[in-house]
Amino acid sequence: MPSALRDWLDKPTTGRGIHLAADDGGWEFRDYGELASAARRTAGALIEEGVRPGDVVCLVLPTDFTCVETYYAVWAAGATVCLITPPLFQDGDDYVAHVAAILRQASPALVVASDGLADYARRAMAGAGLDGEPWRPRQAGEEAEVQPAGELALLQFTSGSSGSPRGVMVTWENLEANSDLIARMAGYEDGDVVASWLPLYHDMGLIGCFLTPIARQGTLKLMRPDHFIRDPARWLRCFAEAAHTAAPPFAYAYCARRVKPEQLEGLDVSGWKMALIGAEPIDPHALEVFAQLLEPFGFSRTMFKPAYGMAETTLLVTMDDAPRHPLAIRPDPEALAFGQPVRILEQHRLGAESLGAKAGWVVGCGTPEDDVPVTIVDDEGRELESGLLGEIVVGGPSACPGYFAGAEAKSTRFMDGKVYTGDAGFFHEGQLFVLGRMGDSIKVRGRSVYVEDLESKIAEVSGLGKGRIVVVGVPGAGRKGLALFAETQDEAWIGGVREMLRRRLGDDVELTIVVGTGLIQRTSSGKPRRRYMWERLQGGHLEGARIIS
Repeated sequence: MPSALRDWLDKPTTGRGIHLAADDGGWEFRDYGELASAARRTAGALIEEGVRPGDVVCLVLPTDFTCVETYYAVWAAGATVCLITPPLFQDGDDYVAHVAAILRQASPALVVASDGLADYARRAMAGAGLDGEPWRPRQAGEEAEVQPAGELALLQFTSGSSGSPRGVMVTWENLEANSDLIARMAGYEDGDVVASWLPLYHDMGLIGCFLTPIARQGTLKLMRPDHFIRDPARWLRCFAEAAHTAAPPFAYAYCARRVKPEQLEGLDVSGWKMALIGAEPIDPHALEVFAQLLEPFGFSRTMFKPAYGMAETTLLVTMDDAPRHPLAIRPDPEALAFGQPVRILEQHRLGAESLGAKAGWVVGCGTPEDDVPVTIVDDEGRELESGLLGEIVVGGPSACPGYFAGAEAKSTRFMDGKVYTGDAGFFHEGQLFVLGRMGDSIKVRGRSVYVEDLESKIAEVSGLGKGRIVVVGVPGAGRKGLALFAETQDEAWIGGVREMLRRRLGDDVELTIVVGTGLIQRTSSGKPRRRYMWERLQGGHLEGARIIS
């Protein structure tokens, strides 16, 4: 199957390419001619190894030029790519178990690993019942011809915030449609520079900030996540020439905390076109503190582009691409019920008023395009009018056909060419507003209470900070329950939090409070693994946990 996403392998442009961040603060550059040649030679080695069109090839590689070349080598060989996260925040055994779960489902023809990750990959292969050794990237003496491709471009494994990882089947049609949508909504023009530190194994980093600019042979400045964490100002300095990026809200808040104005002296970011925000609930306060840091250097709040998407829709669903300040609203939490009107208590455009915005604020994620229809439905699947709360349903060519090997999820479903996302949302003033995972909420007296909102309130009342609090909706027989995990040994805050939750939820919700260190487990994209944490606690496997009765 031909695809514009890999056409550049036959017609590379010299002079443009990828600038890869080096550990010493510099950049290493390779143009598309070099990258295409290396990818096609690596494809030759893969073909010699027996890889054929339609096979799945799993890659366990760090973000470097070998990863870039091997990724496109798999495509050049006609195979389907499954890129697996390197170990970041998981210990060795947990990481191996995670990779083994992916390998069991993906059933790859080949597992490729770097020297530094080969032992993890070998153990994961054994755990998945796969014979042989991981294959180390190498190049053949000759460049291979680009082979015909199968139906699937990639298997995008969900990050596993709510259970076992599942591989989303992304077809070439899905990927091309979504890449075109991203470029169109971003206002991408030939010659634009993209800068990113996002990991390549996550859909926003892979599709939005890697595959899309490379397909257009644009200039890409690519950092690893640890480069960003160590020196966020390095990412910001990219926008002296870069026009596009994407990041979750915490990254903008992190820059505002860590970067001093003097570190940006002489910087001009007035050519920045798009700072996409997605992957987690958007905090208007985080955006505003970032805007105030960068405003003296030419940043405008109109550069912020709040967006909504998910792996099951390839990536992007909606983006607020209008040249305006993002719209923040505060719904009445007491009136959230499926099929019912959402009452808006306050709203404002991003600005000074957003400073100090507490829990309960939601930012608009734009208006759907015609080729990505979005509807809101009730519990019976009936379409709802604007202003009514329901489940977000996405159609169009970006909607993926399902999970690989018949895997299923409890919240997200694929029916009649549409993705029933498992996310709750509504339309207001023409924009989509997303409240959170339906699986990450509980119903109290007929209304939905979202754990992200509770986490913000608990962090505010306890003084612990949002990053140290995770709330999990706990199923119970005839009762509603919540588990609160807090990264602390202190208990002085518990009484105030109990009282706040009692006022908010009433007396009919059972509350389990768990304190300790090392409790909070996160996915590769930073989302809490809520159900996994609860299951670990129930099984007695959450070390350092102390339950407060």
